[in-house]
Amino acid sequence: MGRVRILVAGGAGYIGSHTVLSLLEAGHQVVVADDFSNARPAVLDRLGELAGRPVPCVEVDLTDPGRTDAVVAEHRPEAVIHCAGLKAVGESTDAPLRYYRTNLDATFSLLEAMRRHGVDRFVFSSSATVYGDHAPVPYLETHTPLAAANPYGRTKVMIEQVLTDHAAATPGLRVALLRYFNPVGAHPSGRIGEDPQGVPTNLMPFVAQVAVGRRERLAVFGDDYDTPDGTCLRDYVHVVDLAEGHVAAVEHLDVQATPVRAFNLGGGRGTSVRELFDAFCAVVGRELPHEVVGRRSGDLPAYWADTTRAADELGWRARRSLEDMVADVWRWQSQNPDGYPA
Repeated sequence: MGRVRILVAGGAGYIGSHTVLSLLEAGHQVVVADDFSNARPAVLDRLGELAGRPVPCVEVDLTDPGRTDAVVAEHRPEAVIHCAGLKAVGESTDAPLRYYRTNLDATFSLLEAMRRHGVDRFVFSSSATVYGDHAPVPYLETHTPLAAANPYGRTKVMIEQVLTDHAAATPGLRVALLRYFNPVGAHPSGRIGEDPQGVPTNLMPFVAQVAVGRRERLAVFGDDYDTPDGTCLRDYVHVVDLAEGHVAAVEHLDVQATPVRAFNLGGGRGTSVRELFDAFCAVVGRELPHEVVGRRSGDLPAYWADTTRAADELGWRARRSLEDMVADVWRWQSQNPDGYPA
């Protein structure tokens, strides 16, 4: 696949914005579609600054089929990267109907618009949560059955099945399912990064907000797991590596072995909560306030990805280190202590 026009749904969000920049750097044309429910419009100015040219953006609720169809009809993308959707595990447990409706309806709108306008290349932001609580570690793309343990993860499992069924009924459609592990980091410029709305639900942005004084202290949920230092092991991947994985996936679609193909995008190793925290303290230059509290319901002791398929087929492997991840987050957070301007 040469240089193409790509619609990035959710392109103003954390992962979407880094993906947009990587696509532009690779020479592709990009249009962002976002409703800004979990993103700030200011990110578009930052992207334009980094890319050296304005980034077209349409503010649209992708659960609206008519509006979504109009965006695809107007911009005529040759591929769609779908990063849009609700993504907080805890919130999905409290508001499952909202998660099912939003995440599924946005996907249906995009697929129907693509079918009407002859777009046959699709990259979907899935998640390692699809593997559930009982998959053997490291996680392999061939594992079945997928058994996500929360409504957020189940929306991803359902959408993967929808895409598989839709591709079987749609000759020529090619779909890549990108199963993210734990995205962290920020662009090395410090101009774009993760800006969670409300209290962060993930470790790295919470630690960063403790470091700039927005949060009092970090709660470490358990230090008595059967791991080297007693804290949970997770597979962290730098968001720029992840963004480059999207570029590799969309460029590989024309030669993809099967109509639908899943790829793990992770670092391929387990890093403990303690390791990440200590690395952040080293970059900041001081010990940050923290306390060990009881285990959190639903946390697994350890998981990480087998990334062999992505390496062999996409030519992709995570290249940036834990030190790169924490240094880039600290650069972003220290330069933008309150995140993007409203």
